[in-house]
Amino acid sequence: MSSVNATTTISLARGAPSLDIIDVDGLREAAARAFDNDPGGATAYGTSVGYLPLRRLIAEWHGVDEARVLVTNGSMQADAFLFDDRASTGVQVLVERPTYDRTLLALRQRGADVLSIPLEEDGIDTAALEQLLGSGAKPKLAHIIPNFHNPAGYTLSLAKRRRLLELARDHDFMIFEDDPYVALRFRGETLPTMLSLDDSGERVVYASSFSKTVCPGIRVGYLVGPADLIERVAKHATSTYISPSMVSEAITYEFATGGALERSQARVREALAERCGRLADGLAEMLPQTRFTAPDGGYFLWLGLADGTDSAALTAAAAEHGVAVVDGDDFVAEGRSGAIRLSFAPVTPAEIDEAVGRLAAAVASLG
Repeated sequence: MSSVNATTTISLARGAPSLDIIDVDGLREAAARAFDNDPGGATAYGTSVGYLPLRRLIAEWHGVDEARVLVTNGSMQADAFLFDDRASTGVQVLVERPTYDRTLLALRQRGADVLSIPLEEDGIDTAALEQLLGSGAKPKLAHIIPNFHNPAGYTLSLAKRRRLLELARDHDFMIFEDDPYVALRFRGETLPTMLSLDDSGERVVYASSFSKTVCPGIRVGYLVGPADLIERVAKHATSTYISPSMVSEAITYEFATGGALERSQARVREALAERCGRLADGLAEMLPQTRFTAPDGGYFLWLGLADGTDSAALTAAAAEHGVAVVDGDDFVAEGRSGAIRLSFAPVTPAEIDEAVGRLAAAVASLG
Protein backbone atom coordinates (compact mmCIF):
# COMPACT_ATOMS: atom_id res chain seq x y z
CA MET A 1 0.00 0.00 0.00
CA SER A 2 1.34 3.47 -0.89
CA SER A 3 2.67 5.62 1.97
CA VAL A 4 1.92 8.78 -0.01
CA ASN A 5 -1.12 10.83 1.03
CA ALA A 6 -3.75 10.27 -1.65
CA THR A 7 -5.02 13.85 -1.34
CA THR A 8 -1.61 15.49 -1.81
CA THR A 9 -0.55 16.67 -5.25
CA ILE A 10 2.79 15.19 -6.30
CA SER A 11 4.86 17.57 -8.40
CA LEU A 12 6.97 16.23 -11.24
CA ALA A 13 7.08 19.79 -12.55
CA ARG A 14 9.69 21.70 -10.55
CA GLY A 15 13.37 21.59 -11.53
CA ALA A 16 14.67 21.67 -7.97
CA PRO A 17 16.01 19.04 -5.55
CA SER A 18 13.98 17.91 -2.56
CA LEU A 19 15.11 19.13 0.85
CA ASP A 20 16.33 15.69 1.96
CA ILE A 21 19.24 15.80 -0.52
CA ILE A 22 20.35 19.37 0.28
CA ASP A 23 23.35 19.60 2.62
CA VAL A 24 21.84 22.04 5.11
CA ASP A 25 24.48 21.27 7.75
CA GLY A 26 27.28 21.84 5.26
CA LEU A 27 25.76 25.17 4.25
CA ARG A 28 25.44 26.23 7.87
CA GLU A 29 29.11 25.43 8.49
CA ALA A 30 30.17 27.19 5.27
CA ALA A 31 28.23 30.30 6.30
CA ALA A 32 29.99 30.36 9.66
CA ARG A 33 33.38 30.08 7.97
CA ALA A 34 32.51 32.83 5.50
CA PHE A 35 31.79 35.28 8.30
CA ASP A 36 34.76 34.09 10.37
CA ASN A 37 37.31 34.08 7.53
CA ASP A 38 36.25 37.15 5.55
CA PRO A 39 33.60 39.23 7.32
CA GLY A 40 34.59 42.35 5.41
CA GLY A 41 34.37 40.74 2.00
CA ALA A 42 31.17 38.82 2.74
CA THR A 43 29.26 41.86 3.99
CA ALA A 44 30.53 44.48 1.51
CA TYR A 45 28.95 45.62 -1.73
CA GLY A 46 31.87 44.14 -3.65
CA THR A 47 32.20 44.63 -7.40
CA SER A 48 30.11 43.60 -10.37
CA VAL A 49 32.44 40.69 -11.25
CA GLY A 50 31.49 38.93 -8.01
CA TYR A 51 33.23 37.69 -4.88
CA LEU A 52 36.87 37.65 -5.92
CA PRO A 53 37.98 34.39 -4.24
CA LEU A 54 35.08 32.54 -5.88
CA ARG A 55 35.81 34.19 -9.21
CA ARG A 56 39.42 33.02 -8.92
CA LEU A 57 38.34 29.47 -8.04
CA ILE A 58 36.00 29.25 -11.05
CA ALA A 59 38.77 30.52 -13.31
CA GLU A 60 41.03 27.75 -11.99
CA TRP A 61 38.35 25.11 -12.62
CA HIS A 62 38.05 26.16 -16.25
CA GLY A 63 41.73 26.92 -16.84
CA VAL A 64 41.14 30.53 -17.87
CA ASP A 65 42.27 33.97 -16.76
CA GLU A 66 40.15 35.63 -14.08
CA ALA A 67 39.32 38.42 -16.52
CA ARG A 68 37.17 35.90 -18.39
CA VAL A 69 34.89 35.14 -15.41
CA LEU A 70 31.90 36.99 -13.95
CA VAL A 71 29.87 35.68 -11.01
CA THR A 72 26.17 36.54 -10.95
CA ASN A 73 22.95 36.21 -8.94
CA GLY A 74 22.05 32.84 -10.43
CA SER A 75 22.62 31.59 -13.96
CA MET A 76 19.40 33.17 -15.24
CA GLN A 77 20.92 36.55 -14.44
CA ALA A 78 24.01 35.49 -16.37
CA ASP A 79 21.76 34.51 -19.29
CA ALA A 80 19.96 37.86 -19.14
CA PHE A 81 23.21 39.83 -19.22
CA LEU A 82 24.45 37.83 -22.21
CA PHE A 83 21.17 38.21 -24.10
CA ASP A 84 21.23 41.95 -23.44
CA ASP A 85 24.66 42.03 -25.08
CA ARG A 86 24.07 39.64 -27.98
CA ALA A 87 20.33 39.32 -28.71
CA SER A 88 18.85 42.71 -29.56
CA THR A 89 15.80 43.29 -31.76
CA GLY A 90 15.98 41.43 -35.09
CA VAL A 91 19.17 39.53 -34.27
CA GLN A 92 18.98 35.86 -35.26
CA VAL A 93 19.52 33.45 -32.36
CA LEU A 94 19.62 29.66 -32.73
CA VAL A 95 17.91 27.48 -30.14
CA GLU A 96 17.20 23.78 -29.83
CA ARG A 97 13.67 22.46 -30.29
CA PRO A 98 12.62 21.91 -27.54
CA THR A 99 14.54 24.30 -25.30
CA TYR A 100 14.24 25.87 -21.86
CA ASP A 101 11.04 27.91 -21.72
CA ARG A 102 12.68 30.82 -19.89
CA THR A 103 15.21 31.10 -22.72
CA LEU A 104 12.40 31.47 -25.25
CA LEU A 105 10.74 34.09 -23.05
CA ALA A 106 13.97 36.07 -22.60
CA LEU A 107 14.72 36.10 -26.32
CA ARG A 108 11.17 37.09 -27.24
CA GLN A 109 11.27 39.94 -24.72
CA ARG A 110 14.35 41.30 -26.48
CA GLY A 111 12.83 41.00 -29.94
CA ALA A 112 15.33 38.41 -31.19
CA ASP A 113 14.56 36.37 -34.31
CA VAL A 114 14.47 32.84 -32.85
CA LEU A 115 15.50 30.00 -35.19
CA SER A 116 14.67 26.53 -33.84
CA ILE A 117 16.75 23.47 -34.77
CA PRO A 118 15.45 19.95 -33.95
CA LEU A 119 16.96 18.24 -30.94
CA GLU A 120 18.02 14.60 -31.29
CA GLU A 121 18.95 12.11 -28.58
CA ASP A 122 22.63 13.00 -29.03
CA GLY A 123 21.99 16.73 -29.13
CA ILE A 124 21.09 19.38 -31.68
CA ASP A 125 20.69 18.19 -35.28
CA THR A 126 23.92 19.61 -36.71
CA ALA A 127 23.01 18.49 -40.23
CA ALA A 128 19.78 20.51 -40.08
CA LEU A 129 21.73 23.44 -38.64
CA GLU A 130 24.28 23.26 -41.44
CA GLN A 131 21.47 23.24 -44.00
CA LEU A 132 19.89 26.30 -42.38
CA LEU A 133 23.20 28.14 -42.36
CA GLY A 134 23.73 27.22 -46.01
CA SER A 135 20.36 28.71 -46.90
CA GLY A 136 21.48 32.14 -45.74
CA ALA A 137 20.71 32.30 -42.02
CA LYS A 138 23.17 34.53 -40.16
CA PRO A 139 22.78 33.95 -36.42
CA LYS A 140 24.80 35.91 -33.89
CA LEU A 141 24.33 33.41 -31.08
CA ALA A 142 23.45 29.72 -30.62
CA HIS A 143 21.98 28.73 -27.26
CA ILE A 144 22.92 25.12 -26.44
CA ILE A 145 22.23 23.07 -23.29
CA PRO A 146 24.91 20.36 -23.63
CA ASN A 147 24.37 18.12 -20.61
CA PHE A 148 21.10 16.53 -19.42
CA HIS A 149 19.06 19.00 -21.37
CA ASN A 150 16.16 20.93 -19.89
CA PRO A 151 13.53 19.77 -20.85
CA ALA A 152 14.68 16.75 -22.88
CA GLY A 153 17.33 15.17 -20.64
CA TYR A 154 19.58 14.51 -23.67
CA THR A 155 23.36 15.05 -23.79
CA LEU A 156 25.27 16.55 -26.70
CA SER A 157 27.77 14.05 -28.13
CA LEU A 158 31.47 14.84 -28.42
CA ALA A 159 31.30 14.68 -32.22
CA LYS A 160 28.50 17.24 -32.27
CA ARG A 161 30.35 19.50 -29.82
CA ARG A 162 33.26 19.59 -32.24
CA ARG A 163 30.98 20.11 -35.23
CA LEU A 164 29.21 23.02 -33.57
CA LEU A 165 32.55 24.71 -32.99
CA GLU A 166 33.42 24.24 -36.67
CA LEU A 167 30.11 25.73 -37.75
CA ALA A 168 30.52 28.65 -35.34
CA ARG A 169 33.93 29.38 -36.82
CA ASP A 170 32.83 29.03 -40.44
CA HIS A 171 29.64 31.08 -40.03
CA ASP A 172 30.84 33.58 -37.44
CA PHE A 173 28.45 33.03 -34.55
CA MET A 174 29.02 32.55 -30.82
CA ILE A 175 27.96 29.43 -28.89
CA PHE A 176 26.25 30.01 -25.57
CA GLU A 177 27.03 26.81 -23.64
CA ASP A 178 24.36 26.85 -20.92
CA ASP A 179 25.51 24.10 -18.55
CA PRO A 180 23.88 24.14 -15.08
CA TYR A 181 23.56 20.34 -14.86
CA VAL A 182 27.12 19.34 -15.77
CA ALA A 183 28.03 18.07 -12.27
CA LEU A 184 24.93 15.86 -12.05
CA ARG A 185 26.06 12.95 -14.23
CA PHE A 186 25.15 9.68 -12.55
CA ARG A 187 25.96 7.35 -15.49
CA GLY A 188 28.53 7.37 -18.29
CA GLU A 189 31.63 9.38 -19.09
CA THR A 190 31.98 13.12 -18.58
CA LEU A 191 32.49 14.97 -21.88
CA PRO A 192 34.69 18.04 -22.37
CA THR A 193 32.97 21.41 -22.52
CA MET A 194 32.90 23.29 -25.79
CA LEU A 195 34.60 26.08 -23.84
CA SER A 196 37.61 23.82 -23.28
CA LEU A 197 37.57 22.62 -26.91
CA ASP A 198 37.57 26.15 -28.34
CA ASP A 199 41.21 26.88 -29.16
CA SER A 200 40.41 30.46 -30.18
CA GLY A 201 38.93 31.43 -26.81
CA GLU A 202 36.45 33.60 -28.75
CA ARG A 203 33.66 31.29 -29.93
CA VAL A 204 32.11 30.11 -26.66
CA VAL A 205 30.58 31.81 -23.66
CA TYR A 206 29.85 29.35 -20.88
CA ALA A 207 27.34 29.58 -18.03
CA SER A 208 26.76 27.36 -15.03
CA SER A 209 25.19 27.50 -11.59
CA PHE A 210 25.47 26.27 -8.02
CA SER A 211 21.67 26.12 -7.66
CA LYS A 212 21.52 22.46 -8.69
CA THR A 213 24.44 21.16 -6.62
CA VAL A 214 24.40 23.40 -3.52
CA CYS A 215 20.79 24.57 -3.24
CA PRO A 216 18.37 26.66 -5.34
CA GLY A 217 18.22 29.41 -2.72
CA ILE A 218 21.93 30.19 -2.91
CA ARG A 219 21.34 32.04 -6.23
CA VAL A 220 24.93 31.93 -7.52
CA GLY A 221 25.77 31.44 -11.19
CA TYR A 222 28.55 32.55 -13.49
CA LEU A 223 29.69 33.33 -17.01
CA VAL A 224 33.02 32.45 -18.64
CA GLY A 225 33.76 34.06 -21.98
CA PRO A 226 36.04 36.31 -24.01
CA ALA A 227 37.52 39.03 -21.80
CA ASP A 228 36.03 41.89 -23.83
CA LEU A 229 32.52 40.44 -23.57
CA ILE A 230 32.92 39.87 -19.81
CA GLU A 231 34.10 43.47 -19.43
CA ARG A 232 30.99 44.75 -21.20
CA VAL A 233 28.73 42.53 -19.12
CA ALA A 234 30.46 43.69 -15.93
CA LYS A 235 29.68 47.31 -16.80
CA HIS A 236 26.06 46.35 -17.43
CA ALA A 237 25.97 44.52 -14.10
CA THR A 238 27.33 47.59 -12.32
CA SER A 239 24.46 49.70 -13.64
CA THR A 240 21.95 46.93 -12.84
CA TYR A 241 22.75 46.01 -9.23
CA ILE A 242 26.24 47.36 -8.35
CA SER A 243 27.29 43.86 -7.33
CA PRO A 244 25.77 40.41 -6.81
CA SER A 245 25.26 38.99 -3.31
CA MET A 246 28.65 38.78 -1.61
CA VAL A 247 27.13 36.80 1.27
CA SER A 248 25.82 34.05 -1.02
CA GLU A 249 29.04 33.93 -3.00
CA ALA A 250 31.25 33.85 0.10
CA ILE A 251 29.20 30.94 1.47
CA THR A 252 29.45 29.16 -1.90
CA TYR A 253 33.22 29.67 -1.90
CA GLU A 254 33.59 28.14 1.56
CA PHE A 255 31.23 25.30 0.63
CA ALA A 256 33.34 24.55 -2.43
CA THR A 257 36.77 24.83 -0.83
CA GLY A 258 35.85 23.03 2.39
CA GLY A 259 34.99 19.76 0.65
CA ALA A 260 31.23 20.03 1.07
CA LEU A 261 30.61 20.62 -2.64
CA GLU A 262 32.07 17.27 -3.67
CA ARG A 263 30.11 15.48 -0.94
CA SER A 264 26.92 17.29 -1.91
CA GLN A 265 27.33 16.46 -5.58
CA ALA A 266 27.88 12.78 -4.80
CA ARG A 267 24.81 12.73 -2.56
CA VAL A 268 22.63 14.44 -5.16
CA ARG A 269 23.88 12.20 -7.98
CA GLU A 270 23.12 9.05 -5.99
CA ALA A 271 19.60 10.21 -5.20
CA LEU A 272 18.92 11.33 -8.76
CA ALA A 273 20.14 8.01 -10.18
CA GLU A 274 17.70 6.09 -7.97
CA ARG A 275 14.81 8.41 -8.77
CA CYS A 276 15.45 8.39 -12.50
CA GLY A 277 15.62 4.60 -12.55
CA ARG A 278 12.40 4.35 -10.57
CA LEU A 279 10.62 6.73 -12.95
CA ALA A 280 11.88 4.96 -16.07
CA ASP A 281 10.85 1.55 -14.74
CA GLY A 282 7.41 2.81 -13.77
CA LEU A 283 6.78 4.45 -17.12
CA ALA A 284 7.89 1.36 -19.05
CA GLU A 285 5.50 -0.78 -17.02
CA MET A 286 2.46 1.45 -16.73
CA LEU A 287 2.66 3.64 -19.85
CA PRO A 288 4.19 1.40 -22.54
CA GLN A 289 2.55 3.48 -25.29
CA THR A 290 4.78 6.44 -24.45
CA ARG A 291 8.37 7.04 -25.64
CA PHE A 292 11.36 8.22 -23.66
CA THR A 293 15.12 7.97 -23.29
CA ALA A 294 16.29 7.79 -19.69
CA PRO A 295 18.90 10.52 -19.13
CA ASP A 296 22.42 9.93 -17.84
CA GLY A 297 22.15 12.77 -15.33
CA GLY A 298 20.31 15.92 -14.42
CA TYR A 299 16.68 16.33 -13.40
CA PHE A 300 14.45 15.75 -16.41
CA LEU A 301 12.83 13.10 -18.58
CA TRP A 302 11.03 14.02 -21.82
CA LEU A 303 7.98 11.81 -22.25
CA GLY A 304 6.78 11.46 -25.84
CA LEU A 305 3.05 10.76 -25.94
CA ALA A 306 1.12 8.30 -28.06
CA ASP A 307 -0.05 9.69 -31.40
CA GLY A 308 -3.22 11.72 -30.99
CA THR A 309 -2.65 12.54 -27.31
CA ASP A 310 -2.93 16.26 -26.65
CA SER A 311 -0.19 17.36 -24.25
CA ALA A 312 -2.21 20.28 -22.84
CA ALA A 313 -5.20 18.03 -22.21
CA LEU A 314 -2.98 15.46 -20.49
CA THR A 315 -1.34 18.13 -18.34
CA ALA A 316 -4.80 19.25 -17.17
CA ALA A 317 -5.97 15.67 -16.61
CA ALA A 318 -2.83 14.89 -14.64
CA ALA A 319 -3.53 17.84 -12.35
CA GLU A 320 -7.05 16.52 -11.77
CA HIS A 321 -5.50 13.16 -10.77
CA GLY A 322 -3.10 14.81 -8.31
CA VAL A 323 0.16 14.94 -10.26
CA ALA A 324 1.76 18.09 -11.69
CA VAL A 325 3.69 17.89 -14.97
CA VAL A 326 4.75 20.50 -17.52
CA ASP A 327 3.22 20.70 -20.98
CA GLY A 328 5.94 20.13 -23.57
CA ASP A 329 4.42 22.87 -25.75
CA ASP A 330 5.91 25.41 -23.31
CA PHE A 331 9.36 24.47 -24.60
CA VAL A 332 8.87 24.99 -28.34
CA ALA A 333 8.80 28.29 -30.21
CA GLU A 334 5.96 27.16 -32.44
CA GLY A 335 3.88 24.07 -33.19
CA ARG A 336 3.10 21.16 -30.90
CA SER A 337 5.56 19.07 -28.92
CA GLY A 338 3.63 15.83 -28.46
CA ALA A 339 5.35 15.47 -25.08
CA ILE A 340 5.40 16.44 -21.42
CA ARG A 341 8.36 17.16 -19.14
CA LEU A 342 8.80 15.17 -15.95
CA SER A 343 11.24 16.13 -13.17
CA PHE A 344 12.39 13.38 -10.84
CA ALA A 345 14.49 15.69 -8.63
CA PRO A 346 11.89 16.99 -6.15
CA VAL A 347 10.22 13.66 -5.29
CA THR A 348 11.05 10.55 -3.29
CA PRO A 349 11.04 7.09 -4.90
CA ALA A 350 7.73 6.28 -3.19
CA GLU A 351 6.19 9.48 -4.55
CA ILE A 352 7.43 8.58 -8.04
CA ASP A 353 5.64 5.23 -7.91
CA GLU A 354 2.40 6.93 -6.88
CA ALA A 355 2.84 9.72 -9.45
CA VAL A 356 3.29 7.29 -12.34
CA GLY A 357 0.13 5.47 -11.31
CA ARG A 358 -1.78 8.74 -11.24
CA LEU A 359 -0.35 9.75 -14.60
CA ALA A 360 -1.42 6.44 -16.10
CA ALA A 361 -4.92 7.04 -14.76
CA ALA A 362 -4.89 10.51 -16.33
CA VAL A 363 -3.91 9.05 -19.70
CA ALA A 364 -6.67 6.47 -19.44
CA SER A 365 -9.19 9.19 -18.62
CA LEU A 366 -8.58 10.82 -22.00
CA GLY A 367 -9.88 7.72 -23.76
